[in-house]
Amino acid sequence: MKNLFYLNKYFAKYRKLLVIGTFFILISNVFALYPAEFVRHAFDYIQNVLENPTSDKKIHFYLLKFGGLIVLFAILKGIFMYFMRQTVIVMSRKIEFDLKNEIYKQYQNLSLSFYKKNNTGDLMNRITEDVNRVRMYLGPALMYAINMAFLFILVIGKMLSINTTLTLYVLIPLPILAIAVYHVSNKINKNSERVQNQLSVLTSISQETFSAINIVKIFRNEENSFKLFFDSCKKYTNRQLKLVSVEAWFFPLIILLIGTSTITTIYIGGLENFKGKITTGNIAEFIIYVNMLTWPVASVGWVTSLVQRAEASMERINEFLKIETEIKNTNPNNTLIKGNITFENVSFIYPDTGIKALKNISFSLKENETLGIFGKTGSGKSTIANLLCRMYDIDNGEIFYDNTKIGDLNLFDLRKNIGYVPQDGFLFSGTVNENISFGIDSKEEEEEEIKEAAKTAEITEEIESFPDKYNTIIGERGVQLSGGQRQRLSIARAIYINPPIYIFDDCLSAIDANKEKLILKNLSGKTKENTNIIISHRTSSLQNANQIIVLDEGEIIEKGTHNELINNNGFYAEMHKKQTTENL
Repeated sequence: MKNLFYLNKYFAKYRKLLVIGTFFILISNVFALYPAEFVRHAFDYIQNVLENPTSDKKIHFYLLKFGGLIVLFAILKGIFMYFMRQTVIVMSRKIEFDLKNEIYKQYQNLSLSFYKKNNTGDLMNRITEDVNRVRMYLGPALMYAINMAFLFILVIGKMLSINTTLTLYVLIPLPILAIAVYHVSNKINKNSERVQNQLSVLTSISQETFSAINIVKIFRNEENSFKLFFDSCKKYTNRQLKLVSVEAWFFPLIILLIGTSTITTIYIGGLENFKGKITTGNIAEFIIYVNMLTWPVASVGWVTSLVQRAEASMERINEFLKIETEIKNTNPNNTLIKGNITFENVSFIYPDTGIKALKNISFSLKENETLGIFGKTGSGKSTIANLLCRMYDIDNGEIFYDNTKIGDLNLFDLRKNIGYVPQDGFLFSGTVNENISFGIDSKEEEEEEIKEAAKTAEITEEIESFPDKYNTIIGERGVQLSGGQRQRLSIARAIYINPPIYIFDDCLSAIDANKEKLILKNLSGKTKENTNIIISHRTSSLQNANQIIVLDEGEIIEKGTHNELINNNGFYAEMHKKQTTENL
C-alpha cells in the first residue's frame, strides 16, 4: 500500500469527518451486538418456562419485550449507519474533488514535451477512472474495513466472555481465509494494473478517432478504425475476465468457511451444553454472532480487491504527480515587461525528438517595433515563438526581455504579457464571447471590447450572421467554423487582452488575400504601440515590418527590411516574386 500513503495528507485534512465517522461506525456496531443477547435471553426464558410452567400472558410479555428491543436496536443501528455514510463517504467525495484538482493543476504545470510523450486518452483515464478507483478505497473500502475491525473486536470479545472453547473452534477457519486472501490479492493487483493500462489504450483510441472523425470518413476508414477499437476492446475484456475469475474465488471460499463455522457452532455448542457450560440460548446467540461475522469476512475479499485496484491506480497517478516540470518559475515577484527582445546565439534541440530546430540565432527587436520571420515549413519559425513564450528552455545562448534573461522573469507575467495567435487557431467548445474573452481572468466580459476585437479581426460580419450572434456555441475545437474563421477568432482573442507583445504565428494562412490586407491594415493601427512578431510564409504579411529575418533549416540566411531583401535578390526575393506572380 506504499502508493496509497500519498493520500495520508488528505486524511489529515479531513480528520474531523474521519474521526466522527469512525465513532458512528463504533456506535452502530454496539447496537448491532445486543439483539443476539436478547435472542439468548428469549431462548433461555422459554426453556425455563418449559421446565417450570407459568402463565401464557407472562410469556407473551417477555417475547414482545425482547422482540421490541431487537426492532428498536435495529432502527438505532440503521440511524447511525446513515450518519456513518454521511461522514466517511462524504469525506471520500471531498478527497476525490481535491485529488482531481491536484492532478489537473499538475497537468497544466507540465511542459509541452510531456504532452508529446503521453496520449490524451491515458491522461483522461488517470483523472477519471483511476481517481474513481482511489475514491472506492477512500470511501467504501475504508468504511467497511473499520466496520469489520470494530465488529470483530466486539463480537469475538463477547464470544470469548461466554465460552472460550466454542469461540476458538468457531474461529479456526478465519486464518485459512486470511492466507487465501493474501495469495489471491497479489494476483488481483497484477491483473488490475493490466486492466487499467488497457483501458488507457482504449480511451486513447476513442479520443483520437472522435477528434479526427472527418479524416476517418473522408478516407472511408471506418472499418479499420472499428477493427482497431474492437481488438483493443477484446483485449480489455479478456483482461477484465481474468481479473473477475481471480476475484470469483473469494465468495465460494467465504461461504464454505462460514458454513463450516456454523456447523462447528452447533456441534461443539451441543457438547458444551451437555456439559452444562452453556445454555441453549448461548448456541442460538453464537449462531447469530457467526452470521454477524459473515458479511465482514465476506467483505475481506471485496475490500482487498478495492484496495489492490486503488493501489494500482494510485501508482499510475503518482507517476504524473511526481514529475517535475522542466519549465519552472524561478521568480515569484511580479516583473514588468515592455517589449524589447534580444536573441543572442540561441540554439535549441527538441528534447522529445532530438531535432535541432535553431542554430546560433541572433536578432534584436525594440519596443513598439515589428519583426517579420519568414521561411519554409520546418525552418524554425514556430520554434522562436515557443521560446519567446518560454514553452521550452533554450540549450545555448540567451534570450533577453528588456535586458533581463528570460529565465529570471516571472513566468506567468511573461505569458500574460504576450498575445499569441497560433496557426491552427485552436478554439474551445464554448460561445464566441467566451472564446474571444478567454485570456482575461475576470468573468465580466466587456461586450464593447469584444466587438471591437472582432472588428479588428474582420469577423464581425460572420458573427452577426450566426443564429445567436456572440452567444453562438462554436463546438469542440471550433468545428462549426471554417479554418479562416477560426484563425480570425484567435486573432480577436489576442487583441482583446491588449498585451504589450503580439506574436502572430502564420495565423493568416487560411485567409484569402483581400481579407488578409484588411486585417493587416487593422492590426497596424491597433498594434502600433505594441511590439509585434509576425511569422509567415507569405511575403505580403511582412511588408510593413521594421525588420525581417529569413530562416532556413534553423539558421538566419537573410536579414533586413522588405525592400532591402527584395533588392538582395536572395531567397526572400525569389519567394516574393513567385507569390506575387501566383496572385496575378
